[in-house]
Amino acid sequence: MIWDRLLGEFVDVIEWTDPSTDTMVRRFERHGNEIKYGAQLTVRESQVAVFVNEGQIADVFKPGMYTLETANLPVLSTLQSWQHGFESPFKAEVYFVNTRQFTDLKWGTKHPVMLRDKEFGPVRLRAFGTYVVRINEPATFIKVVVGTDGHFTLEEITDQLRNLIVARFAAIIGEATMPVLDLAANYDDLGDYLTNRIRPEFQAYGLELTKLLVENVSLPDAVEQALDKRTSMGVIGDLKRYAQFQAAEAMAAAAANPSGGAGAGIGIGAGIALGQEIAAGLRAGGEAGAMPPPLPAGTAFHVAIGGQQQGPFALDRLQAMAAAGTLTPASLVWTQGMAAWQPASERPELAALFAAMPPPLPSSN
Repeated sequence: MIWDRLLGEFVDVIEWTDPSTDTMVRRFERHGNEIKYGAQLTVRESQVAVFVNEGQIADVFKPGMYTLETANLPVLSTLQSWQHGFESPFKAEVYFVNTRQFTDLKWGTKHPVMLRDKEFGPVRLRAFGTYVVRINEPATFIKVVVGTDGHFTLEEITDQLRNLIVARFAAIIGEATMPVLDLAANYDDLGDYLTNRIRPEFQAYGLELTKLLVENVSLPDAVEQALDKRTSMGVIGDLKRYAQFQAAEAMAAAAANPSGGAGAGIGIGAGIALGQEIAAGLRAGGEAGAMPPPLPAGTAFHVAIGGQQQGPFALDRLQAMAAAGTLTPASLVWTQGMAAWQPASERPELAALFAAMPPPLPSSN
């Protein structure tokens, strides 16, 4: 014990090798904090040595080898009022600061963050990712964060840094005005934007936020399920045609299995469903097999109504006239290229207009 105290009082080599991966600051320990005048100080790459005198930061040493004398301890010499030629042991605390980058640090939202999206309105988002940080102002970091802690580890500050990122995430992503559906395609840009906006707050701790990555931004399960349904509808396309296709498939399956009344019942039900779909399409002016194809562009017919020539009328107008009874199969029509007027029923382009019309009611006689 006495021998250890003697060695501590006359220490002449000050250095620190760190076998761990999470130590940020380590104080060089010795008895009475006494350092021999002329001692050798070794500061390795990715280290900075900070001398503290009675709680006040004095001199800071970057990587290199130093002989501790009044010439390279100007601040400490002033604080202790050393005279030139001073050769006695002196007291000072030496903190070694690890300045390498600490990578793969995790951040993430514990609870959903509310955001107003232009397309979906208010939505809740969850996000997570990683970030990289390093100590770039050792004196500030010791003053603001470490204090008198002789062994300060990464774990002691990561919770605070993670909370800081999450607290700023909602406000910053809201300012970015980026639609929710575009976030996944812009993770890199979003990460750079967050890094630049949050970096000044890290600097207040003496830290540099070198990189922040966004790995995922997700919506609540219910919203994602609704989006999946919306995507499925887009893939299906025309729901009316899809329903007809499904009904036809059911009929084909029933026909392939003629055994048993169940299959026949399924076939009949599918046929009814298909008929209803086709009828609905006819009523809505959709696809109808009995309706004629469109007339060639520019083709129109004159119609003799009440002994007077009227028109020319395009196909859509002629369809409406046929439905209203103004145009009948016996109505005379004429268009460019015809030698004479003809009954509408004799024109192949118009005959189909009357195919779906009911026959005349039987005579009461």
